[in-house]
Amino acid sequence: MDKAELKSFGDPDEVREFPKGRVELVKIGGGVVGRAIFEPGWRWSESVQPIAGTDQCEAPHFQYHVSGTLIVRMEDGTELECRSGDVSLLPAGHDAWVVGDEPVVVVDFQGMVEYASAE
Repeated sequence: MDKAELKSFGDPDEVREFPKGRVELVKIGGGVVGRAIFEPGWRWSESVQPIAGTDQCEAPHFQYHVSGTLIVRMEDGTELECRSGDVSLLPAGHDAWVVGDEPVVVVDFQGMVEYASAE
């Protein structure tokens, strides 16, 4: 690290939109940090799977949960209920969905580089 940097999700470098959600990407320090906003009714297997073209989400995630409730079901059937203030580490191979009427907001430090990208 040679110099200090400051970026804001208020002016992201890239935004990817999909049904009932979006991901905002900030490139900083040679890495990418993503903020995902998932609206009530969002489910990975319905909103992002058609873009990803995989059976499950193959992006690993290391994320801080800002708001809302997100259920994550791992490939082995394990379920996690992620809420505001939680930090989760999720390997590839999962589905996820919003529970309740509050949007889910997560800040992801690992898995958003190719998330919801058709490339």
